[in-house]
Amino acid sequence: MITLTNETDCRSNLRNQIEKGKAPGMQVQLLSENHGRKEYAVIFSKGDEAFSGLNEFAEKFHVTSAHFTAIGALRGATLAWFSPERKMDKKIPVEGQLEVASMIGDIALFNGKPVVHTHMVVGLPDGTARAGHVLEAHVWPTLEVMVTVESNAMRKSLDPETGLALIDPSLANKEEKVRWLLHWLRERLTRT
Repeated sequence: MITLTNETDCRSNLRNQIEKGKAPGMQVQLLSENHGRKEYAVIFSKGDEAFSGLNEFAEKFHVTSAHFTAIGALRGATLAWFSPERKMDKKIPVEGQLEVASMIGDIALFNGKPVVHTHMVVGLPDGTARAGHVLEAHVWPTLEVMVTVESNAMRKSLDPETGLALIDPSLANKEEKVRWLLHWLRERLTRT
């Protein structure tokens, strides 16, 4: 049964509440590197909390832009559904042994720090599914996350209407214009 209680503040505020050290069994392997793009396997073990672990991975490896997919199994999760009217998440606790049918997400910068945004569909023993934004995911026995890290940063800005930190491509476009202008100025200065 799903309980839609225990509302929490907007996700942009949850970033400050993520505890470190909750995924001691996490292992990372660099699979490939090509033209600034890196592919990692981030593997979680029994008892790891995967959401905090992904945030630790992003910080440790200085990730500024990435997307990922995952499969595995959990022994409980807390998912969420965002209520636009209340600008709050409604927690969806899911107990017991669960199959991760799908987990997808991205990593982008907000206020200069990497922020993980991920959604998950979990299968229950009777074949039904639950889905939502991931707040916690307690791994049992493994969660295999394949992460693609891009060389160009993605940035988020706070959306005043929802109170959420959303990816804002215009911030990257502004950065690109500044980089082009600096390059142009350097060329002009070296010619004189």
